[in-house]
Amino acid sequence: MHDAQPSVKLCVKRLRPSAVLPCAQSALAAGLDLSADLDAPLVLEPGAIALVPCGFAMSLPRGFEGQVRPRSGLATKHGISMPNSPGTIDADYRGEVKVPLINLGRTPFTIEPKMRIAQMVIARVESPQVIEVDELTETVRGESGFGSTGTG
Repeated sequence: MHDAQPSVKLCVKRLRPSAVLPCAQSALAAGLDLSADLDAPLVLEPGAIALVPCGFAMSLPRGFEGQVRPRSGLATKHGISMPNSPGTIDADYRGEVKVPLINLGRTPFTIEPKMRIAQMVIARVESPQVIEVDELTETVRGESGFGSTGTG
């Protein structure tokens, strides 16, 4: 069992009494599950996109982001994903956390109130100093891009 204390504090403000706060489902889970804060079920038709509210706002410390990702079970069983995966929540955002979901499946999917719809990984980020140069260092790969390293 993992007994280490969390090193990052995630301050969360419930915006509605019905909101489920982000929560890890196991001791070693990398992500915190995000739940739909809906008054009634929402049917997501095939090909449709819906912005689903989570009912809370949060503040991340400087130097961190929230990476919002699809839940693997919803994706593999029902084709429910995110059109912008992973989504980024910046440390200075203070609005309600919402998750854009898309139904890539062939049948309508019903999002129930309090359903776990996505996961959020809190990750450290760097703020680089951007420096314009005339030349870049050379590498063996060079400018070879998409698919250049093969699949085998």
